[in-house]
Amino acid sequence: MTPAPSPVAICTGEPAGIGPDVALMLANFACEEAWQHNFSLIGDLFMLRQRAALLGLNVLLEDADDSQTTVGSVKVKHIPLGAACIAGELNIVNAAYVLATLDEAIAGCMEGRYAAMVTAPLQKSVICDAGFTEFTGHTEYLAEKTQTPHVVMMLASGDFRVALATTHLPLAKVAQNITQPSLQATLTVLLHSLKNEFGCSQPHVLVAGLNPHAGESGHLGHEETEIIAPVLNEMRAAGHHLTGPLPADTLFQPKYLGGADAVLAMYHDQGLPVLKYASFGRGVNITLGLPLIRTSVDHGTALELAGTGKAMPDSLLAAYDQACYMIRHKSLNA
Repeated sequence: MTPAPSPVAICTGEPAGIGPDVALMLANFACEEAWQHNFSLIGDLFMLRQRAALLGLNVLLEDADDSQTTVGSVKVKHIPLGAACIAGELNIVNAAYVLATLDEAIAGCMEGRYAAMVTAPLQKSVICDAGFTEFTGHTEYLAEKTQTPHVVMMLASGDFRVALATTHLPLAKVAQNITQPSLQATLTVLLHSLKNEFGCSQPHVLVAGLNPHAGESGHLGHEETEIIAPVLNEMRAAGHHLTGPLPADTLFQPKYLGGADAVLAMYHDQGLPVLKYASFGRGVNITLGLPLIRTSVDHGTALELAGTGKAMPDSLLAAYDQACYMIRHKSLNA
């Protein structure tokens, strides 16, 4: 793993969850293995020191803003908690703190202080209960803060990549949010990212239908014939390699996936259960289309594991590795 040229910001997420735990485990692994890395944790320095002690991790954490730091230490951009944190116990007072860690990472990436941002899980319910009622997740928050008109959520495990045409929507609202302009915008972002950030010279994307059997020629729905197929035909005529719309219950087979760089599913629970079944705990959540690189873990806050030492840092390690990979490919295509 080649370290990034500038530090990668690692947001430690909901302080009561396993975000601090896995971030500290990653830091401890880097120190113990003398692993070449270049990242900075973002969170409350004192909470992280206390959690490290609770976990029995002998990792030296130092304030990233100090002019002199010890060789082998891990830098922490200190963002103070709103209230003292107990592992496993949520506190809405700390909701603003979680958003502040994201804001620091976003600003740092936009200003060039960080090469990318990697996020540990947060607790959406606590943030909404604290009064941030329009918060629906990392993806939408990042899009709003960077004023990005169209972003795409993708999960990946190695070369198995699943992107989404819609993200965190109730199932009843999915169909009305799949339009020709939105689908074309999603595919444009996906194809551009596959080429420029993943090194796919001629990206091939499999596109799922929305309805069972991809609409069964209109007998089980008209979205395939009226929305999805026209967009695919137009983009194929422009030279893009797109296959579909395919029935979602059969496209996740080696005979299809082996020749593809990504799958585009129409909604969250159409594509992600397959990827998470294949790689849960090792997958990476990636936001495409932003003016910065952002990756994340594929799991939640797991409050019951916080502070116990039973959490596994594999997904965070994969997210950091993926961010470094994307940084390298993006610089090659700059």
